[in-house]
Amino acid sequence: MSRAAIPAAAAPLTVIWHDLECGAYRADLPLWLSLAAGAGTSQAPARVLDIGAGTGRVAIPLARAGHPVSAVDIDPVLLQTLSERAAGLPVNATGADARSFTLERRDHDLALLPMQTLQLLRGAAERAAVFERVREHLRAGALLACAIVTDVESFDSRGGALGPAPEILRIGPERYISRAIRVQSGERMITIERERLIDPGPGDPAPPPAAELDVIELERLSAEQLHEEARTLGLTPRPSVTIAETEEHTGSEVVVFGV
Repeated sequence: MSRAAIPAAAAPLTVIWHDLECGAYRADLPLWLSLAAGAGTSQAPARVLDIGAGTGRVAIPLARAGHPVSAVDIDPVLLQTLSERAAGLPVNATGADARSFTLERRDHDLALLPMQTLQLLRGAAERAAVFERVREHLRAGALLACAIVTDVESFDSRGGALGPAPEILRIGPERYISRAIRVQSGERMITIERERLIDPGPGDPAPPPAAELDVIELERLSAEQLHEEARTLGLTPRPSVTIAETEEHTGSEVVVFGV
């Protein structure tokens, strides 16, 4: 699937791959905007805490809708790009680990963990650390919403199976190509393997470099499991919401808690 070119001013590779593989996902944005609208009042828009904010895929649309956003991410390169893109918008970016962050504001109306951020953690103890830090930054009556992926179809294109079309981003003559080549859905983990390749474009006499392998492991979770873990921390389960799959992305379940 081709993407529109981004400015040729040298973007760090971390940002390029993040934008290519995550930046175009839009299926969840209506839900986050709806939750934020419901969490606010006629006197004041909701103050939102975005955990794992990346380059601002969720934070910037929320801020454009008038919601002040506290954006937290552990990657300083992604966060710098977010700050640049959010110039003039009510976004406060903080570089910190989701398991140990501390912000001045403790009165957020809504906290979001989009894009399976919670599944990148390992074990109930790490999830509890995140839940505790988030709860400390929410007002009484606020909501926490976490996206998880549960149903993933396994495939291995190296064995001849047909995988998804590659994602392609052009910057000047170069093409940045990312393709999922293998997904393994196990009892405890979901493993996603991608090939990343930079094609220098026509006219470059040098052969394209070999593809690099990027591997992401997501811990398999269910809403019921998260409900049980969160109850011990004083969070109250609310009805979950389903985000339908698209042609390019699997569907997800958004597990919601009240504080």
